[in-house]
Amino acid sequence: MSARPAVAATVAFAAVATFVFGTLLSETLLLYPNIFADVPDSLALTMEFMAVIAPGDVLPPLGAASLLTGVAAVALTVRRAAVRWWEIAAVASLLFGQFIFSAAFFWPRNQIMFVEGAAVHDPAYLQQVAAEFQTGHWVRVGAGAVAATLAFVAMLRMHREAIAASRELGQNRPDTPT
Repeated sequence: MSARPAVAATVAFAAVATFVFGTLLSETLLLYPNIFADVPDSLALTMEFMAVIAPGDVLPPLGAASLLTGVAAVALTVRRAAVRWWEIAAVASLLFGQFIFSAAFFWPRNQIMFVEGAAVHDPAYLQQVAAEFQTGHWVRVGAGAVAATLAFVAMLRMHREAIAASRELGQNRPDTPT
């Protein structure tokens, strides 16, 4: 069985997971200082600034792409012991640290800060929710770093396995010079 589909899947997953992590880190370093600078006023300004496109428009599709490529990588490496558990761990980190944690922890806080806002909540409560959001966000960043690292290790292991398999095939061919 050819290793090419498994190699392609592990490369795609590592690339997408790394891109998603980079995007999340960029959002953290470039946008969050402005979003949370002076809650609740900065939240209102953020809503005006991000009226056309916001992280919530971009990150969920990227997260879905990372999960889909991760599931494909797991499916195509399930019989490759050297790779399989790295892929499974990377997908688990994405699933629990990004998707489930985001749905359970961030989505309610996003509703409070960016939908209901100061029209429903007093400034002290919005500041508390913003602080919780920022603290929890580092868990999400950590999970993204873990997922990208594990996916990259899996890709390297898959590459190593594919190289070894191609050498093995080459050594068994009678027309190969020694």
